Amino acid sequence: MELQLIRNATVKMSFAGKMLLLDPYLGEKGSGPSYTGKEHSPVVSLPIALEEVLDGVDAVVVSHVHSDHFDTTAREILPKDLPLLCQPEDEQTMRDLGFTDVHPVAGTLWLDEISVSRTSGRHGSGAVLKDMGVVSGFFFEAPGEPSVYWAGDTVLTDEIRELLRVRMPDVVLTHSCGAVWGEGTLILMDDAQTAEVCRISPESTVVAIHMEAVDHATVTRKQLRETARKSGLSDERLLIPLDGETVQIRARS
Repeated sequence: MELQLIRNATVKMSFAGKMLLLDPYLGEKGSGPSYTGKEHSPVVSLPIALEEVLDGVDAVVVSHVHSDHFDTTAREILPKDLPLLCQPEDEQTMRDLGFTDVHPVAGTLWLDEISVSRTSGRHGSGAVLKDMGVVSGFFFEAPGEPSVYWAGDTVLTDEIRELLRVRMPDVVLTHSCGAVWGEGTLILMDDAQTAEVCRISPESTVVAIHMEAVDHATVTRKQLRETARKSGLSDERLLIPLDGETVQIRARS
């Protein structure tokens, strides 16, 4: 399996002979809204050309339709006949946008040899949850490939802790920038929660994404690495790729 972090939560994942594009956030730097009033997001440019991002993509997977995960540019330029997987709550939105091959994932869906299962998430806590709405993560499995749990936009919950202990994924993708909303309510995992994921799932390779791309982030890559090292976690256990960087991970033997 090969992962290329594009920017934020946008990842190209080469998995079981398919190239999956996760959460396409493809607009130019500053083309989207500001989430805190500091500056317009995304706060960094794409590391590669749009044409390269789209090259070879077989299917798109969208965790939810917030503007930093499925932006105006993605809605306009993605081929409308590409297979698009999403949570059931977003199916009609996708069809209204003109996508013709929409696959809502309520439980488990098969994409050729790839099993894609929906997982739960909680995009914050308290009153903020009404603003955030429903979000999902996804669990990917295929013969000969490492199992991949993409947590999506969520804080660390008891349900996620249980999933990590029971399903023991080979790879965990965390959204780890510690984004906040409203009066500073945490809506994504921060450095401490990401380190806890590593401790709960000691056999997993954790890959931290959704970093240094939006103006409501509170945790940098440097801060996350420092917290991980203070927690006794090796750099091999927690990968923190740069935008454009590619990592390869094999299934556990």
